[in-house]
Amino acid sequence: MGQLKITILGCGASGGVPAIGNNWGECDPTNPRNNRMRSSISIQSENTTIVVDTGPDFRHQINRANISKIDAILYTHAHGDHVAGIDELRAFQRRYKKAIPVYSNQVTIDKLSRQFDYMFKDISNGFYPKVLDPYIFKDTDYTLPQTIGDINFVPVEQDHATCISLGFRFGNIGYSTDMINLSDESISAFKGIDTWIVDGAGYFYDPITVHANVPRLLELNEKIGAKKIYLTHMSLMMDFEDMLKRLPDGFYPCYDGLEFLTDNIL
Repeated sequence: MGQLKITILGCGASGGVPAIGNNWGECDPTNPRNNRMRSSISIQSENTTIVVDTGPDFRHQINRANISKIDAILYTHAHGDHVAGIDELRAFQRRYKKAIPVYSNQVTIDKLSRQFDYMFKDISNGFYPKVLDPYIFKDTDYTLPQTIGDINFVPVEQDHATCISLGFRFGNIGYSTDMINLSDESISAFKGIDTWIVDGAGYFYDPITVHANVPRLLELNEKIGAKKIYLTHMSLMMDFEDMLKRLPDGFYPCYDGLEFLTDNIL
C-alpha cells in the first residue's frame, strides 16, 4: 500500500506564536522552531493529499508546503483556529473545477454549513459555485477503517470538554489535537501506534480545562503504548529548547515543517 508522509503544517495554539502584537511570551524569538502557525497537518500518499483543519494560517501553510492539490479535508471540530481559513479552499475549486470533500461529525458540518453557507451551495446563478461537498461520519464509522483516495485512516472521537473533537490514526501514527481525554474505544483504536502527535497545551499545568497536560498524556499512553509522543497545539508559554529539557523521556515538541513517514496500513 506504500507509505504516507505526514507534515506538521502548524503546531501552535489558538493564538499562534508569536501571538498578535508580536508577543512571544516565554518563547525565544531567535529560535525558528518557536514560530508556530495554528495546528494542522497534511497526509500525502503517491496519489492523494488530505489536510486536517484549515485554520487562519491555511494559505501560508499550503504554499510553504508546496501543496498544489487537495483531495479532501478532515475537520477535527469547528473552533475558529481550526476552520477560519476555509474560504481559501475556493482557490482549489477554481483551479480544478470541482467541489472538495470535507469530512467531520454532524455538529461540525452543521456549524460550518451555517457559518460558511456560501461554500456549500451555488449562488448568483453559478458565478460563485459550490466549493465543498460535506460528508458526515456516522456513529458506526468511529474506530473503524475508512479510505479517501488511496489513504487509509481511522477516525476517533475525543473529549475536548466544550465539544467532541475528532482524532485520526494513519498507519502507525496517531493525531489528537484539541482533546483533554479519550474513551476506552478511542484508546483501543490508537493502541500500538509508534508515534502519537497530540495536544499538549495543558503542558504541566494543573488543573486542566480543555487541553491535555503531560501527566494526562502519560496516563493515556500507558494504555496506547506509543514509543514517541510529539506535542502539538503549543502556546507561547512553551519554549522549544526549554521543553526539550523538561519533557519526560519519549516526549518531544513538534515544530512547523516536521515530517513523519508511516506505512499506509491499518
